[in-house]
Amino acid sequence: MRALRILLIIAVVLGGIFVIVDRLAVNFAEGEVADRLKSTENLSTTPDVSINGFPFLTQIAGGSLDEVRIGIQEYEAGTGDGKQNIRIEDLRADMKGVEFSGDFSSATAADATGTASVTYVELLKTAKSESTQVGPGVTAGVIGLSDGGNGKIKVAVEATVLGTELPEPVSVLSSVTVVDGDTVRVHADALPAFGGIEMAEARVREITDFEQKIDGLPGGIKLDKVEAGKSGVEITVRGSDVRLAG
Repeated sequence: MRALRILLIIAVVLGGIFVIVDRLAVNFAEGEVADRLKSTENLSTTPDVSINGFPFLTQIAGGSLDEVRIGIQEYEAGTGDGKQNIRIEDLRADMKGVEFSGDFSSATAADATGTASVTYVELLKTAKSESTQVGPGVTAGVIGLSDGGNGKIKVAVEATVLGTELPEPVSVLSSVTVVDGDTVRVHADALPAFGGIEMAEARVREITDFEQKIDGLPGGIKLDKVEAGKSGVEITVRGSDVRLAG
């Protein structure tokens, strides 16, 4: 009986040691992944990395991890023109089925889903803000974007009609969608009227409608869905065979 108790005590102690070693190992691995992501993605701050699943050491021995979660506070994404970047806020990705090479120099996730946001200030950079002629005696330009409610964007347009600036900006409710997995499109639901002057739809939409390409996201993840929020557009991202490192 005494021998059994001793064996039980030994088992508990060894189990506790294994848990401690396992947690130390996963903490070290999270730090290594975070540092490598910061370097490979040229990030200004170290990302948050969380490796889930227990035991970690058993997963490592099998060559794959169940789940890796990554959080990046600010990410400078490309816009396709090679000149200007767009700042992505609070990019978070949940990677499933992460397999890595024998020397841990590269890792690939089978699937990834996540979220990100782009402020209206950032999105406004791509809108046509300079005053442009949209009809006889009418010039207009976008001066602001905000939450229009029900998933819509409110586009504020400043206009001058026959030499007189309208006292208040014209508000245009617009739908926002994802196109081709890398572009946010803003499209007016209904065109505004400027002083009752008839104008060609195509000319007005040159002002009210615009697109913002967002590419070069980490690991090749793509835009999936987008919706207007309180301070910017909320984006859902998705990808497969997402490369984390290497």
